[in-house]
Amino acid sequence: MAVRIRMKMMGRKHRPFYRIVAIDSRQPRDGKVLEELGTYDPMVKGSDGRITLNPDRVKYWQSVGALASERVTTLLKKYEKQAAAQAAAPPAEGTPAAT
Repeated sequence: MAVRIRMKMMGRKHRPFYRIVAIDSRQPRDGKVLEELGTYDPMVKGSDGRITLNPDRVKYWQSVGALASERVTTLLKKYEKQAAAQAAAPPAEGTPAAT
């Protein structure tokens, strides 16, 4: 199975929202995914809140041979430091910790 890391379109007309997913390359754009790796919201004003990623899972999928699409590759290069900082940061107060 050829796995790709690409964006799955969500949202509505004139309000795009994307999920960054690991998916079989033969699936349609909005088809069944193997795993959701993050989100991308191009309509957010500040660049800090546009993308959320799970960098450990992205690296895992790339290590087993998944190829990222051109746009996802661009996003990964642009936001990789931010995503690593998000993963390393402790959860905010009032937010329950993941168990």
